[in-house]
Amino acid sequence: MKSKRVKALVEISLMVALLSVVSQISIPTVFSVPITLQIFAVCLIGYLFGIKKSLLTIFIYIVIGAIGIPVFANFGGGIFHLISYTGGFVWGFIPLVTLCSLKTGRLKIPMGALGVFICHFVGVIQYSLIGKLSFFTALLTVSLPYIIKDILLVILAFFVAKILKKRIQTS
Repeated sequence: MKSKRVKALVEISLMVALLSVVSQISIPTVFSVPITLQIFAVCLIGYLFGIKKSLLTIFIYIVIGAIGIPVFANFGGGIFHLISYTGGFVWGFIPLVTLCSLKTGRLKIPMGALGVFICHFVGVIQYSLIGKLSFFTALLTVSLPYIIKDILLVILAFFVAKILKKRIQTS
């Protein structure tokens, strides 16, 4: 029983580290929302883990970022980042990882895509409120340009998770 807990702790730690690293691989934009691989890592977490472990992983990531450890994009850290222009997208990781972790069989990729749309919706709402912009303007500037990339990252995460699960089971 103890070894299962240790294994889960190691897996969660690795995924928090992965999400933290891919958050730093970013391309700045003029709209304060960088292009990152975070969606890939969040979906991979959901596709690899069940719902409890997935949510715990994202919760730990958010908490360590909120207390100031620079795990958010562009080495951001602190509670301010969760209430800034990009914070809504971080909050959107919660429904995204939840939908990816559901046992939906052949609907895994569509559920991930739905999660991306919800993540973007939450991000656009917060961006528009903080920037005092219309929802439509925020949608055009910080969501629509990223949708295709993020859907491709969902698909990539699904296939990487599938390969990793096979390798883990055979070892």
